[in-house]
Amino acid sequence: MAGPGWRCGGFGPYAAGVEVFEERRGLLQAVAYRVLGTVSDAEDVVQEAWLRWSGVDADAVEDPTAYLVKVTTRLAVDRLRSAQVRRESYVGPWLPEPVLTGGDVADDVALADTVSSAMLLVLETLSPLERAVFVLREAFGYSHKEIGEILDRSEASVRQTAMRAREHVESRRRRYDTDQVTRRRAAESFLEAAAGGDLAGLMAVLAPDVTLVCDGGGLAPAPRRVLEGVELVANALISFTRRMPEEPSVGFEEVNGGPAVVVRSGVAAAVVIMLHLVDGVVEEIHLVSNPEKLGAM
Repeated sequence: MAGPGWRCGGFGPYAAGVEVFEERRGLLQAVAYRVLGTVSDAEDVVQEAWLRWSGVDADAVEDPTAYLVKVTTRLAVDRLRSAQVRRESYVGPWLPEPVLTGGDVADDVALADTVSSAMLLVLETLSPLERAVFVLREAFGYSHKEIGEILDRSEASVRQTAMRAREHVESRRRRYDTDQVTRRRAAESFLEAAAGGDLAGLMAVLAPDVTLVCDGGGLAPAPRRVLEGVELVANALISFTRRMPEEPSVGFEEVNGGPAVVVRSGVAAAVVIMLHLVDGVVEEIHLVSNPEKLGAM
């Protein structure tokens, strides 16, 4: 995303305001992405937050971080309401946009969980307000009082919303393996079998009730329904490997808090495959091939 511009030679209050904002950009992007599940929407929200910030006297803001998180969260909630309407007409299954994450995220189990595609998919079942409360509370550790100030709600109301959201999430989420070594080994076995067309080897790393969710958005070849069962999923994956882009490069990258298989054509990502394991075997696969969702890669 294009950052804020410079004027007045980069000196004075404006430059100070830019510095204050840039120091917090990563936090704002992280909040917006978890609320929205899309990188592009999150970037738009952060840009809008910058426009709001550039219109105030930064020196008069007692707590810039609180102010910017408030603005960003409210903008994200408003955008999510319209996004949910658009997603109702989405072609095929909808998955969050993959985003590259560093080792610091992957090493923090709690932080990695809040950005995993599996968790973000569960968060899609919450209302925009519930999702914002859950993200601020569970991912960033804000108190109920602080969240109330951000969302202009009473502390008691936020507490009830947080409890409802957490119960909702807990009833729908699955507890996947978090050990990075186990996940990486499974990903390596998965890739070796799939790339080699080894159906038996691929089935060995998949759970009997494995599910495959493919997001092509109608712009890339992908099943338009969720596939279930080891034989159906394994055969679909073998078929998928036969439709690779020209001169593909395949490797592992840290995506959404864990190791993922990334297929590139040149420098551009063509496919991202995220594996979710239970007891060392793959229970759920998220495959994103929609080119409009791979720009952040």
